[in-house]
Amino acid sequence: MTTYYTKSHEWVRLDGEEATVGITAHASEELGELVFVEAKDEGTDVAAGDAAAVVESVKAASDIYAPVTGVLSGFNTKLSDEPTLVGNDPEGEGWIFKMKVSNPDDVISLLTAEQYKSL
Repeated sequence: MTTYYTKSHEWVRLDGEEATVGITAHASEELGELVFVEAKDEGTDVAAGDAAAVVESVKAASDIYAPVTGVLSGFNTKLSDEPTLVGNDPEGEGWIFKMKVSNPDDVISLLTAEQYKSL
């Protein structure tokens, strides 16, 4: 499974039409320790670039944007009790939401790992 990135520091992994989305280690470090994570309701339509979730840290609150267009299909419920998972494992157990992607080819407009690192 290939991981793609956005300039606003989200990552997305596609498995067919299902995408898992979270924030990068860089974004997690910038935010500091997270105290709250919430995604919009399952079934919500989002376009690429729409706010799909919010995270709050001891420093600030930040929107998490949908990297592609689709429908939200799930939230990492572990984050309700343990928001620090995002900081401890941002590209693994700390994923934030899942979505059914309208067009899997949308990832073409996203960054590869190498392109993201060069930012």
